[in-house]
Amino acid sequence: MDREKAIQFAEKWVASWNSHDLPDILSHYSDDIEITTPMIKMAAGIDNGSLSGKDDVGDYWAKALQKVPDLYFELIEVTESVESIAIYYRSILGKRAIEVMYFNELGQINKMIAHYT
Repeated sequence: MDREKAIQFAEKWVASWNSHDLPDILSHYSDDIEITTPMIKMAAGIDNGSLSGKDDVGDYWAKALQKVPDLYFELIEVTESVESIAIYYRSILGKRAIEVMYFNELGQINKMIAHYT
């Protein structure tokens, strides 16, 4: 992914989250999405912090959006690599986050790993 496409994707991704529109959020992800984030461990009690499949991920995010109705992300930076990007942003609870996203051949995220400060 080139720099311009990475920035466009990151801006659209942040806007989707800030809209709280779950179908729009999920449109960025493949049906076989795998996510790993310490938030899953903290909020859902899943020790490995991972979920797989758009249905399970969507259910988790629906609950998260209900619990955090004022969720707002602010893009800080985006970096690009081969079939992946990393988005650095201000997240909830005063945290900063970096999400590394891997894309499938359709341009959808099929694996995501989140890191928080």
